[in-house]
Amino acid sequence: MSGGEQLGFDGMPQRLYACTPSRLNTWLDCPRRYRMTYLDRPMPPKGPPWAHNSVGASVHNALAGWWRLPVADRTPEAAGGLLARGWLTDGFRDEAQSARWRERAREMTERYAAGLDPADEPVGVERTVAARTDRIAVSGRIDRLDARGSELVVVDYKTGRYVQTADDARGSLALAIYAVAASRVLRRPCHRVELHHLPSGEVAAWEHTDESLERHIRRAERIAAEASAADDAYRARVPAPRRGEARTRVAAAPGRDAAPPVDHAPFDDRFPARPGRLCSWCDFARHCPEGREAAPRKDPWAALADET
Repeated sequence: MSGGEQLGFDGMPQRLYACTPSRLNTWLDCPRRYRMTYLDRPMPPKGPPWAHNSVGASVHNALAGWWRLPVADRTPEAAGGLLARGWLTDGFRDEAQSARWRERAREMTERYAAGLDPADEPVGVERTVAARTDRIAVSGRIDRLDARGSELVVVDYKTGRYVQTADDARGSLALAIYAVAASRVLRRPCHRVELHHLPSGEVAAWEHTDESLERHIRRAERIAAEASAADDAYRARVPAPRRGEARTRVAAAPGRDAAPPVDHAPFDDRFPARPGRLCSWCDFARHCPEGREAAPRKDPWAALADET
């Protein structure tokens, strides 16, 4: 029996598929992008960074830092100061555009902080939670976890131009997983999930039931079963790298043998591209002919709202 084989016996525990909501959603969106993100090593080079990701990360970091301040220091101006000091500049067209968006982000962060009660301490900020079922071990990080009465509430910040609705909150696999995981980790019920859209000030909320949360978990297990089977097929063909070396070497030193690049053509059936409008925003579009044909890649700042 080879080292990679395992004997199976009735009653043996099933190997759990370790994942995050992001990993599951990536499989749903595009198996080819999933392969490039989670399996190919070395990972194919990504395209340029996105300006809207810089805006979102800057705002998230500022709000997380705001809650770590002493209560007396939690003012709207303090939130704006944290935003300005931690501003990320990747992806913008030029310094002028970055400066304009820094001020817009600062204003929205201060406005949002003005509506918070500094003394209403969250249960968690950037809190990692995890849960297991018979089939998956899933984990993720929650922007904010509130305590309201006897229950927990999952809060997720949004900074893009799209204003979320209650249907977005209801259908979010990630929020449902966070609610289940938070409830199990902290041993308190958690059914309400909220999307806080900072640019508009709108809050999209949904009150789950135990049954609706269970449906989301069963859905996560089905997605994980597909992804896990594809992972196994990939690893059966591409051996894991030895300690201290990459899975494949792109080039060899003169006079030395190198491992040949992995031929990904046999994986197309397992990891097909799903071309569509989302291809414009894919970090790996340069490596995907179908994606490039479906939609040209956007400028790194294209997702920013109209600056006028």
